[in-house]
Amino acid sequence: MNLSEQIHSLARKYESYTAQNLSKLVKVKSLSTTEKEVSELIVTLMKEAGFDEARVDGLGNAVGRIGNGKKVIAIDGHIDTVDTGNLQNWDKDPFSGEISDGYVYGRGTVDQKSGVAAFITAGRILKEVGVPEDVTVYFTGTVMEEDCDGLCWKYLVEEEKIRPDFAIITEPTDCKVYRGHRGRMEIEVSFTGVSSHGSAPERGKNAIYMASRACLAIEQLNERLMFDPFLGKGTVTVTEFVSGSPSLCAVADFAKIHLDRRLTWGEDKELAVAQIEEIVKEFGAKVEVLQYSEKGFTGREYGMEKYYPTWKLEESEHVVQIADKTYTDLFSTRPVIDKWTFSTNGIMINGVYKIPSIGFGPGNEALAHAPNEKVPVEDLVKASAFYAYFCQII
Repeated sequence: MNLSEQIHSLARKYESYTAQNLSKLVKVKSLSTTEKEVSELIVTLMKEAGFDEARVDGLGNAVGRIGNGKKVIAIDGHIDTVDTGNLQNWDKDPFSGEISDGYVYGRGTVDQKSGVAAFITAGRILKEVGVPEDVTVYFTGTVMEEDCDGLCWKYLVEEEKIRPDFAIITEPTDCKVYRGHRGRMEIEVSFTGVSSHGSAPERGKNAIYMASRACLAIEQLNERLMFDPFLGKGTVTVTEFVSGSPSLCAVADFAKIHLDRRLTWGEDKELAVAQIEEIVKEFGAKVEVLQYSEKGFTGREYGMEKYYPTWKLEESEHVVQIADKTYTDLFSTRPVIDKWTFSTNGIMINGVYKIPSIGFGPGNEALAHAPNEKVPVEDLVKASAFYAYFCQII
């Protein structure tokens, strides 16, 4: 039995172990900034799997390590989830962690505690088959991703001084190999008008009208944004409209809109801001890229600008080729190579720090943030084998 067959066999052997660990994680509700219980559980599971080190860092990330080599690999999965929404839309208790019919059910099974459960099993496999002497593998169960993509990795690099040579992002890919996604940013535009009595609107300057004209122009801007053959088109949409006036019988003297801007290849913060400033300059509106700053469950406050850069790798790049070989050796067929629709911690790992990264994760991303979230147990097996074998051949 060669190494790929041995690792695949062990991943199959630990199929129930991986599913049970995921079930345990799903049963613990862990919204952003409230991940304490699940972070500590992950550390416990890492220790039980024989990791060389397992701890909670200053921001709340669960950090495990195996090996002591100079070549550093990180396998990342965020451990916070969105909330459940309307419970009437769920067929099963979202925190049941039920295992049945070849699936694990519940909030976070796809987005994205399944990747964490699979990398814990991968660590257990690596402890059995041995880690190459020149390799260190970090396993990061990261916090606050749903609120602010990449903030956790800003902390890991800047504060914990963990800067890997390669990274695997375990967000759901349906067990395909992903090599990038569009970036995004959050923009706020504020309009200031002049109030007057509602019976004489001509005496005032209505901020709602200004903002409304800007919204229509932004809708038109969306149609002419840049297109990339791999990542697709950039987009912009208004996601919130707020206004204010002295009374309901007065012209609005304030309005504010929130924009969700998705950035394709070739688009960046400066371009996106300039496009909106051009639209609203006649109104004297203020255009801002928002900031994020919150306290994690450890009490540490941390933040960053809500600009999340676009990233992609070419198929010819070394880390993508190793991912291709990993999949092919394990499963005797070539992988589908694609990209995410949504954003991940890759915006920081690769987008900012330029660390060569690929995505491979259990589950279908269409179920992320959706009711009736579930992941195939077979995907957990594949992911566990993929992570362990990747670390052997990189």
